[in-house]
Amino acid sequence: MTTTIIQPGEIEPPAGEIPFIHIPERNAIFSDRAGRLRTLAQDHTMKGFLRFMASICDAQQAALAVFPEVPLPHEAQLGLCREHGMPPLSVQSWPRDPAWQTALRQIVANVEDPTPAARAVIGRVKEMDSTALETFADAILCGRRNEIDLAAAPFVAAALQVYWTHMVTTLGARAFGRSDISNLCQVCASAPVSSIVRIGGAEQGLRYLSCSLCATQWHMVRAKCSNCDSTKSLGYYAIEGASGAVKAESCDECGTYLKIAYMDKDPYVDPIADDLAALALDLMMDDIGKSRSGPNLFLMTASDSAE
Repeated sequence: MTTTIIQPGEIEPPAGEIPFIHIPERNAIFSDRAGRLRTLAQDHTMKGFLRFMASICDAQQAALAVFPEVPLPHEAQLGLCREHGMPPLSVQSWPRDPAWQTALRQIVANVEDPTPAARAVIGRVKEMDSTALETFADAILCGRRNEIDLAAAPFVAAALQVYWTHMVTTLGARAFGRSDISNLCQVCASAPVSSIVRIGGAEQGLRYLSCSLCATQWHMVRAKCSNCDSTKSLGYYAIEGASGAVKAESCDECGTYLKIAYMDKDPYVDPIADDLAALALDLMMDDIGKSRSGPNLFLMTASDSAE
């Protein structure tokens, strides 16, 4: 385990304009994640779990490829949101189209080689009516983990990710501005699952938070906590003997942490896949009394804090 302290202003963006937002690559976001999960599964103690998550991601990509047209905010709404620093597809206010439920049915039908336990969970999902699914979705998006079937949550969350990714990629990056709340997604106001330090050009060494729902990434300077904005002290923790591609970024002020992935250590890191594969870091941070500031929707527990 290693710990490093950085001070305010130690890491600043380079001169010149940099992209504030990166939206996901529609044709590859979930299939690339599936590939990363299979790579990480090799010789991993949780290889069965990671491979199953890869199968869900493959099913997500297939569902996204045939996702139908749905209502989207018009230009006047988008302009108003940009002017006033509001996420236009906020999980708290955007009226969900029931098309996401169709994606859910497709995902559970296309998951490969489920275990008997997984088949039982899929059966429960298939038995839910539209009202029950909307209630389930509300609980996931609002962080009410104690109200849901945690085993079924990854499937419902997967469909919601497809829906929001469809909307984001249909609108394009230029539709979105900067939100007044920098530690929530600038598109949908969800909490980040992790952050990533990018490589190449003007973005070399810059941190981007990655949305747990729509996969949008937005820039945030590295010299402050991604949860409370404190600039007093940040600690970085890693598993001894690991590559250093994923660490836990911890803040003593708010008592939380969020994982951070480094593309210079591994250019193929994925904010969700690598977070799942680094569960040992979560256990270590729990042992020292730190709690996660953002969820991985594929790995929720009843003790997760509401966002």
